[in-house]
Amino acid sequence: MSVPQQDHAPRETMNPLLEVTGLRKYFPVRGGFLVKRHVADVRAVDGIDFTIAEGESLGLVGESGCGKSTTGRLVTRLLEPSAGRIAYRGRDITHSTRKELAPIRSEIQMIFQDPYASLNPRQTVGHIVSAPLEINGINPPGGREKRVRELLETVGLNPEHYNRFPHEFSGGQRQRIGVARALALEPKLIVADEPVSALDVSIQAQVVNLLQRLQRELGIAFLFIAHDLAVVRHFSQRVAVMYLGRIVEVGERRDIYERPRHPYTHALLSASPEPDPDDRNATERIRLAGDVPSPVSPPSGCRFRTRCWKAQDRCAAEEPPLVRLEGNREGHLSACHFPEEPTTAARGEDIVLDPALAALEETTADKTL
Repeated sequence: MSVPQQDHAPRETMNPLLEVTGLRKYFPVRGGFLVKRHVADVRAVDGIDFTIAEGESLGLVGESGCGKSTTGRLVTRLLEPSAGRIAYRGRDITHSTRKELAPIRSEIQMIFQDPYASLNPRQTVGHIVSAPLEINGINPPGGREKRVRELLETVGLNPEHYNRFPHEFSGGQRQRIGVARALALEPKLIVADEPVSALDVSIQAQVVNLLQRLQRELGIAFLFIAHDLAVVRHFSQRVAVMYLGRIVEVGERRDIYERPRHPYTHALLSASPEPDPDDRNATERIRLAGDVPSPVSPPSGCRFRTRCWKAQDRCAAEEPPLVRLEGNREGHLSACHFPEEPTTAARGEDIVLDPALAALEETTADKTL
């Protein structure tokens, strides 16, 4: 997949479609032998802010367990937020009831990660795609069947497959069915939760290019959740980097991939495979020590400090705000007391932080001599 070179319109000229402020989602942990009581909380999402403009695509990246999928389900109101605010077109929908959400429910749709689990195996493709129309009592001109056949053709499927069942399709075709279902109500915002992670590499590019074409032709805004940095770079205009329930850096695609400032973003980018591993100018590898801390009891101050090579006493005492750093462009925000140099080319050698990995490498090298 090649990275599109065209730049989108300046953000100041775009109308805000979705505004998220201080969003939190805590899942209670209950303990006790006879009487279950609330003993702690899993802080899946712990105070995040971002906006999505009309027709814009925002990529949300981070390692597994950082709260990406939970964020997507909060935005679509499949989960009830613990705190914070979600505004759609200026309207607060944070705690709206099902009846209050009905007028805008059709404008916010979701594409799920697993195309095998997100489709009912007992229903035909025609019934699956037409279900949103039936639920919302919509009768398009020419009937629902005509509309469904048009949608199947739009996503690259044969309209004659209307009466087939999901098990008769491949993984990529099933995900296209999920895309058709999401398009049925002509949404303004689609939350795509890891839409290609369960697909073969050869099929991923086809589905991503399909979504990109639909965004361009229909003007749909996307919250594109993924852990594959190459896919996010290809699809998203802006990128937000998430770690342990918090957003640590957000900015334009080029700024994040070419001028990152947060150490975690540097580590994340260094994990991407290099086209030529023998290239001396290739980005160094950064291997982080230890595991991601528990979201039940996250570290004080900066949450990345327990794995960061630049951590100091201030990092444990003060939580760094998500602000524009000196040298950053407008809209490029980072949360770090001691930010990295604003380029991935600033490093000259590998940084290995995990002693066990370093010892393993030395042992392997000795055996090969």
